[in-house]
Amino acid sequence: MAEQPPPVVVIGAGPIGLAAAVRLVERGIEPLVLEAGPVAGSAVREWAHVRLFSTWGELVDPAAEKLLAPTGWVRPDAATYPTGGDWAQRYLQPLADVLGARIRYGVTVTGVARAGRDRVVDSGRDEQPFTVHLRSTAGDEERLTARAVIDASGTWATPAPMGADGLPALGEKAAAAHITYRVPDLNDPAVRARYAGRRTAVIGSGASAFTALALLADLAKAEDGTHTSWILRRGIGANTFGGGEADQLPARGALGLRAREAVEAGHASAVTGFRTQAVERENGRLVLVSDDGRRLDPVDEVIVLTGLRPDLSFLSELRLGLDERLQAPTALAPLIDPNEHSCGTVYPHGVSELSHPEAGVYLVGMKSYGRAPTFLAMTGYEQVRSVTAALAGDREAAERVELTLPATGVCGGAGLFDEPENTGQDGGGGCCAAPGTLQIGVGAPGTSTSASTSTSTSGG
Repeated sequence: MAEQPPPVVVIGAGPIGLAAAVRLVERGIEPLVLEAGPVAGSAVREWAHVRLFSTWGELVDPAAEKLLAPTGWVRPDAATYPTGGDWAQRYLQPLADVLGARIRYGVTVTGVARAGRDRVVDSGRDEQPFTVHLRSTAGDEERLTARAVIDASGTWATPAPMGADGLPALGEKAAAAHITYRVPDLNDPAVRARYAGRRTAVIGSGASAFTALALLADLAKAEDGTHTSWILRRGIGANTFGGGEADQLPARGALGLRAREAVEAGHASAVTGFRTQAVERENGRLVLVSDDGRRLDPVDEVIVLTGLRPDLSFLSELRLGLDERLQAPTALAPLIDPNEHSCGTVYPHGVSELSHPEAGVYLVGMKSYGRAPTFLAMTGYEQVRSVTAALAGDREAAERVELTLPATGVCGGAGLFDEPENTGQDGGGGCCAAPGTLQIGVGAPGTSTSASTSTSTSGG
């Protein structure tokens, strides 16, 4: 019998990783999906209580739907807005069940390299398969061989710190017991008790920060003594709260309006031009100190929502071509750079923009965007369609664009700095996106009860 070729290893069993596996199966290529968590969509399940800005119609990959159809699976109403829990339970888990043994859970990828070659060695490099090093939840180590590697591990596990220079503020790590980097689920009694009747600082200016402000404002209405200090690195301008009623994603627009209401009602106090340099302890509470020496009143808790970033540590022996600012693939970075673009100008892209000097390795999904703030679910599905076509040798299909995304909403460039008068239409605090955005909102249009956050926040 002919020896079977090694699989294509897909890192991460989230929405884009599972879509990559499906596309490989469709092409007759055997995938092996490696997931650090115990179930498919483990990261999505961490915000199971939140509702997405996107509808079901924008969150299901067409190839995945085709694979699911024989099982009797029925796609939910395309016009409705799922929560993270809905997405995981009604789509990601059924898809993972169909893929079956092609997914391994509880294994963390600790390194990827060319077999027998570190990143310095040229000789015979392109002829060698990849070697993937793993560690199980029990601590056991293992090494696998792969013909190619698709890294769809996302950025959820590596939130940015509160320090304005991109590094942890002095004292930030020591104060970890009173700091979170996620929007809290205030429906959980234990979490609610952590913030009820207390003062909390929220650092950030994107959708996640808006969400935290809105939820804490609701808590303040029910629990006396609850107050929020909203920490902004820039000033407040016309677009600080997003597009509002002009936003073509109504749920996202409503989120900004609720955040503004929280400030106007006095439930939150905005502190502008504050770049956190240190966290100090004072009588058991936390005092934030800026780089210009300002000290805020003590708070009990801090919620840091300054964005997410890719973990590149386990790829250090590969020859990646990454933009020096965004840590996104070099050819993709100009299309998504928030210093230059509103997201209405981000176009669908594929294998050409995602290729690296190291042939056969691809960063896809949210990880491909590096530190850029906004990622589109449908764009991720298009990425893996193109990449898997290239791996199958179908270059024509790989280079063909099969997705059209209309420009929509009121956009802002998260990379713009400081003065509100300089932001205008392209400033303000975060990028918008076409339908399919993997940002998470307060709820479907017209609702305000669901908790929410964002998987792709912009910096504060």
